[in-house]
Amino acid sequence: MLSAMWIGFFMQNIGLIDHCDGSLIPLVPEGLKGVVFSPLLHGNLEHIAGNSVPIAVLFFMLFQFYPKLANQVLLWGWISTGLIVWLLPPMNFFGQEPVYSCIIGASGIVYLLAFFIFFSGIFRKDKTLLAVALVVALYYGSLIWGIFPEELFYQLDQPSKISWQAHLSGAVVGLALAIIFRKKHQEKKKRFIWEFPNYYSEKDDKLWQEYIQNHPEHFTEKPKLKKDDIWERLDEIRKK
Repeated sequence: MLSAMWIGFFMQNIGLIDHCDGSLIPLVPEGLKGVVFSPLLHGNLEHIAGNSVPIAVLFFMLFQFYPKLANQVLLWGWISTGLIVWLLPPMNFFGQEPVYSCIIGASGIVYLLAFFIFFSGIFRKDKTLLAVALVVALYYGSLIWGIFPEELFYQLDQPSKISWQAHLSGAVVGLALAIIFRKKHQEKKKRFIWEFPNYYSEKDDKLWQEYIQNHPEHFTEKPKLKKDDIWERLDEIRKK
């Protein structure tokens, strides 16, 4: 993924890809190809550098902790996020004229993976996955503000170039996939053989008897029954 992103960025910089080639343009037929290619294109070095680190971390987490679901989440999430963004008309809630823009960047995929990993860990109630979800929340919890228009927090001279629609779409799709796949490929809790109630091993018993013979000093003092302390049962006696 990182290689594809940086190759796409390199091709943009040498002029093989124009600004809007491969970008996602809402409600424009030519913009449909951006559903597939727009996450691989970026506006400048700061843009691609800012997406590279979370992409690397979240891709690692996805394939490490959800190996059987990773490809499905990535495929359905990538396409669904792009289609939702394409279906959303340009909106502006702050009095400016809505403008059709070329949407590029992998931030929608970042939101998709972050929200999927976080909510999937919660829904599955697995200790390991819950720990992973908390790590994502710790490092990427601030992503939640990106699903709102930037104009909501700052007074800008011109419309923001950050596509909050892509962020919101990725977040919604990530949450939806976490719900859909919450019971799929769940690993059963492993039980060790000695945890079963009727477990008996002749080998273990022999080792234990040998230990008793070789270390008798550990068994000189017999366990004593704890004497009943009336003061510990005072409340119970009072009730009677």
